[in-house]
Amino acid sequence: MFKVGITGNIGSGKTTVCKIFEVLGVPVFYADDEAKKVMVEDELLIAGIKQAFGDEAYFADGNLNRKYIAGIVFNNKDELAKLNELVHPATFRAFDKWVATQKDAPYVLKEAAILFESDSYKLCNRSIMVTAPLDIRIKRVTERDGITADEVKSRNSRQFTEEKKLALANDVIINDGKHLVIPQVLKLHKLYLSLAQQNS
Repeated sequence: MFKVGITGNIGSGKTTVCKIFEVLGVPVFYADDEAKKVMVEDELLIAGIKQAFGDEAYFADGNLNRKYIAGIVFNNKDELAKLNELVHPATFRAFDKWVATQKDAPYVLKEAAILFESDSYKLCNRSIMVTAPLDIRIKRVTERDGITADEVKSRNSRQFTEEKKLALANDVIINDGKHLVIPQVLKLHKLYLSLAQQNS
């Protein structure tokens, strides 16, 4: 199966771009949503989290104690890295299982905020970076999430810079409100259809 990774820094509009691909019949795996799911479904991961952070990481009903985990990993790079090292492989396993169910699709998209940071782009045939200027991204997120510009900047600083991601990406979609997004998606869709055919 031909796999395309898609990412973009906070406020870039990558989810909107994914929805356009979905309209074209391309299945999309949302890694961030999936990561939340595997933390309560993947037995191997649950055991690992309990071992690393204690049994208090989960409530008696099996739900994740998010507040407790956040208290440990927030502002602590080492603890966050420890959590990511447990969650990423479980999300990769979920992606592989999901890909196996998409037999009729021409190709699939994997949407992940940390596609490059987690090295998961290496498991894809191509990668897309959705980009927009920082001021536009800040405006979008402050309006969408009701948070301050400083909070957006702080979240953004935890990801690779746009420059670093653009250097790693094969393809770019500019979502700055000036460039039309749909023609850019259609062009890439055509490219991926032909590459997937060559790959099959």
